Amino acid sequence: MAAVDRTGKTYFVTGGASGLGLAVAKLLLAQGANIAIGDKNVEDGKKTAETLGPRCLFCELDVTQKESMRAAMRSTVAEFKGLHGVINCAGVGSAFTTVDKKGEPHSDKFWDFVMKINAYGTFYGSSEGAAEMAKLPADAEGNRGVIINVASVAAYEGQRGQLAYSASKGAVVAMTLPMARDLSRYGIRAMCIAPGIMDTPLMQSAAPKVKEGLLASVAGPKRFGTSEEFASLCAHIIDNGYLNGETIRLDGGVRFANL
Repeated sequence: MAAVDRTGKTYFVTGGASGLGLAVAKLLLAQGANIAIGDKNVEDGKKTAETLGPRCLFCELDVTQKESMRAAMRSTVAEFKGLHGVINCAGVGSAFTTVDKKGEPHSDKFWDFVMKINAYGTFYGSSEGAAEMAKLPADAEGNRGVIINVASVAAYEGQRGQLAYSASKGAVVAMTLPMARDLSRYGIRAMCIAPGIMDTPLMQSAAPKVKEGLLASVAGPKRFGTSEEFASLCAHIIDNGYLNGETIRLDGGVRFANL
């Protein structure tokens, strides 16, 4: 199989300074693409961009603010003269039950915090990115690009304490098909990935007993997913033009019961 050459293509990755987003940025860069990474962590973002080289642009980004997202997308187009994809990796978890042990209801402030980052942030990244792509020339088949949003298996099998997280990721899954239908007229596809238990810094910090309990639910292979596997799936979605409007579970066959 011939090596993929993405020379001249530009992709924007939210949450691109670390974790899954960084893995995507590194892979697409290695394949010749230009990359813009949007992240709220300015120090890490600038260091990452310097490390990755001149084809990587850092954009300070607050995904909860539409104007911040719009400015980042426009800066990307101004820098690289194009935009061919947006991968929305920025996200946050949750650990609040509907009613806690003291009988107190779920914090509305924390609910808003999780929803703003996971649901609104994905919405802004998708809509602002699509608006910029729609202005740019299409290829010979009328295609302009692809949006890849990131949900979670918690959208389907949320655990105790994941009320806000599951709701936010369920929203990301639910917006995938209507987004694909809306954007078809512009030659822009919309896809979603729902990762399972991935080998991220947060997972590495978990207690061994917690890790063992999670792995017990994985059909196989009995391990955590890697950021490289996530990045590889993103690259395949970019390249397979008939993938549209669907959520792909990247989870080793895990199906969580009531843990």
